[in-house]
Amino acid sequence: MTVTRLKRKHRKNIARANNKQRIIKQLLLTPVLKNVDIEELKASFNGGAAPAQSATKAEKAAARSQKQAADNAAAFDDAEAVTKPVNEDGQEGEHPKPEIAL
Repeated sequence: MTVTRLKRKHRKNIARANNKQRIIKQLLLTPVLKNVDIEELKASFNGGAAPAQSATKAEKAAARSQKQAADNAAAFDDAEAVTKPVNEDGQEGEHPKPEIAL
């Protein structure tokens, strides 16, 4: 009996294994950055001037977020007051009961 080799399948299997190895190598090449203090890195490049600026930036960002929160709350109250549907019978709610005409 002769041995039949599936050459195309063999090439596919080898290519599949090589692709998986290449993917693993590429994933291992990228460094994982965890718990990195960005402000400290900026300070090391700028000679220590960045932390003082970042504090003022942080204060400005906090003030901006508080202002946005207040604006959003006011807009939400206005929208709720306008969009509450009330039909002729005075029924409130998201889906007022429809009138059935007989």
